[in-house]
Amino acid sequence: MSSGGDGAVTGPAVRFEHDGAIGTITLDRPDNRNSMTAELLDGFTAALAAARAVASLRCLIITGTGACFSAGADFKGAVQRGDGERPLAPHERSLAMYQPFLAVLDVEVPVIGALNGHAVGGGFGLALCCDLRIGAREGRYGANFARLGLHPGMAITHLLPRLVGVAAAADLLLTGRLVDGVEAARIGLLGEVVAAAEVGARARATAELIAANAPGPVRTIKRALGRGLAAGARDAALAEAFAQAESLATADAAEGIAALLGKRPPVFTGR
Repeated sequence: MSSGGDGAVTGPAVRFEHDGAIGTITLDRPDNRNSMTAELLDGFTAALAAARAVASLRCLIITGTGACFSAGADFKGAVQRGDGERPLAPHERSLAMYQPFLAVLDVEVPVIGALNGHAVGGGFGLALCCDLRIGAREGRYGANFARLGLHPGMAITHLLPRLVGVAAAADLLLTGRLVDGVEAARIGLLGEVVAAAEVGARARATAELIAANAPGPVRTIKRALGRGLAAGARDAALAEAFAQAESLATADAAEGIAALLGKRPPVFTGR
């Protein structure tokens, strides 16, 4: 990944660019549905660090290219991560997978999720970490972990009920179903839903409204709205990591992932 003189960061999987007050991080692996490969996660970490280093930044947009905002884990590859410095426990490997996206919670300026397409699993979790979400009418959104024999991760069980309420969150998480943009807006998951081709422009227009306001109050409003959110989310993510690591070791998880890759219904046995 390389950095330009204007603070832009480019890489094979993630791009960051800014024009003063507004920055944009773009997940740029449409051929792999912007899934959570090591390359994309490392690129995202670098792009987010570059964004936070821009003193003039007043709003950050996170978006993707192609039909997906992010499809979450790359089940053809690794679904856990290690740091290479020491052996990690299973729950630590699960948590490490989500840390790059969870870092969005620490960004000081408002973050807009410009959901250009499907946001599923960990990609759905990334959307939940944003302060505002503008989505594509054609997109599909949700956390399908239960359908894969897995416990959710990335603090989704903490963040989702805060947005849509416990009943709606229970519906989405227990059924594992995905909703379209219209339903996502109806239940409060999306603040605005438009055609996929219009998502970027609408996000930019909203970012400009935010950037035109006094930066001090905008930051303190964000802190007030999210008071305790990051800490609570990290506690939840840690608790989820234990449960997810346990579920990942089951025969049902192996069946769920195999069924997903084989494009067939899973047959769970409870083992």
